[in-house]
Amino acid sequence: MTSIAAFGLVVPEASAFAAPKTSDVTLLPQTNSATRVIAAADPQAVQATASLCGSGYKLTYAERLPDANTRLGTLFTYQNGAGASCAVFDNNSGFTKYLKLKLCQNSPGQPCVTDEGNFSRYAGPVRVKKGFCATVTAIMKDSKSSHAAIIDRQLAVPPCD
Repeated sequence: MTSIAAFGLVVPEASAFAAPKTSDVTLLPQTNSATRVIAAADPQAVQATASLCGSGYKLTYAERLPDANTRLGTLFTYQNGAGASCAVFDNNSGFTKYLKLKLCQNSPGQPCVTDEGNFSRYAGPVRVKKGFCATVTAIMKDSKSSHAAIIDRQLAVPPCD
């Protein structure tokens, strides 16, 4: 967190990531306009999360959570040319929170991949080999035992028919 000592204020960080590790991030042609706006507004976070996924991944989806006006986390999903998907859940709250990120293949009987715990920066990356239209779940709570979730988002990873 950034502290403004003169005013006694604490301001959450805009992104949980340092300088980008990759020089260029590409988007899938089907990437929606809301994701393109997020990518343009915070290219460092997009580049940093892409580098966590590995080379060859293209941004498919990004969403500020719980909503665009109150951003406590950002969910990023990526796909590579082989059809694999990767997800990262960026903690933008400025505080350590319990995060759970789960990615499930769009294939019956296949196990989901989960990363969960108390994180100050991000959960993930989680990857699945058959990622087209995979299901991703992002949860943020004050602690694992908290009953109420601050963020509880589940969606089919775009592009999906």
